Amino acid sequence: MTFLSATLTRVKPSPTIAVTTKAQALKAAGRDVIGLGAGEPDFDTPEHIKDAGLAAITAGKTKYTAVDGIAELKQAICDKFARENDLRYTPDQVSVGSGGKQILYNALMATMNPGDEVLIPAPYWVSYPDMVLLAGGEPRIVSASPESKYKITAEQLDAAITPKTKWFIFNSPSNPTGAGYTHSELKKLTDVLLRHPHVWVMTDDMYEHLSYDGFEFATPAQVEPALYERTLTCNGVSKAYAMTGWRIGYAAGPKMLIDAMRKIQSQSTSNPCTISQWAAVEALNGPQDFLAENNKIFVRRRDLVVHMLSAIDGITCPVPEGAFYVYPSIKGLIGKTTQNGTVIENDEVFATQLLEQTGVAVVFGAAFGLSPNFRVSYATSDEALTEACTRIQTFCASLV
Repeated sequence: MTFLSATLTRVKPSPTIAVTTKAQALKAAGRDVIGLGAGEPDFDTPEHIKDAGLAAITAGKTKYTAVDGIAELKQAICDKFARENDLRYTPDQVSVGSGGKQILYNALMATMNPGDEVLIPAPYWVSYPDMVLLAGGEPRIVSASPESKYKITAEQLDAAITPKTKWFIFNSPSNPTGAGYTHSELKKLTDVLLRHPHVWVMTDDMYEHLSYDGFEFATPAQVEPALYERTLTCNGVSKAYAMTGWRIGYAAGPKMLIDAMRKIQSQSTSNPCTISQWAAVEALNGPQDFLAENNKIFVRRRDLVVHMLSAIDGITCPVPEGAFYVYPSIKGLIGKTTQNGTVIENDEVFATQLLEQTGVAVVFGAAFGLSPNFRVSYATSDEALTEACTRIQTFCASLV
């Protein structure tokens, strides 16, 4: 008799967390390590947001709240969607969770039945397929190509939909590629979805405010209002507001779905951290000018990394429209050999050898469902990025 759940055999630990953990362990052991694996801004949480958290503590706002969020935060979320996305929701259509991951997980747990399928474009955020598996569903991967700038086409989406398809998960700008779908590209996808009324849309808009070079963000229910009643629009304060550790994610959608998600959350975590909720109210309602300033820094870092990696023979590095990742292809390096005699058979071997020989930690592309690539998070200092890219250049030049 096996003690552990058989469900665990269907999933794997998060590769991005594994890379970060290994890098931290090496650093603790005295190695000179530069971690480019974590999807976390190096900026501090803005002062006015931290002040709101401190004020909540001082005022004694440290008790339980409603399961899926305080009224003030739900209203701030409704106001944000109306102001920025032209989407109208009422507070009873809003769910607040302990991070964006919990919101997505709640939605899947509340809706999946055995045999249900979820369409996931690849490259994808590492947790999407495993959350579907944990919820009892079947992930179906739709692979984009470098030629399409890692964006799937309407024809691919249409061909992938079956009578068993329940959800289509959409993420733009994307983790891990930074690719952003234009309004017209997204409209082609929503046109397909209109022809398949049994398919619901789960958007992950976490990188909405991290958009560059004039790229204009759009979300599916905004582009096609006819999808409003079967779209869960998900977001959070983690990335743009540098609040990863505060753990606040949120979503808005049909009340029936939100009620079901509340039931799941009521029997798992109950309410998100009260102090974090009050800080998130200030994040959404307070000054937003720092977003543009931070984006200028991200663009500079992006351009630095793209320039240095593109200079490497055997690596192709597209310029992303948003987020804070690049997703270079190492197709030209496969089959080469390191100085210690290791053959670069795939991107996992490349990332392992890069970490062991140079101390640079990146995430291998297979973790995101598309190889041979690796992901670099450029949400760290210019100095660290320059040094890391120099080490990558030296490592690649040593391959024979």
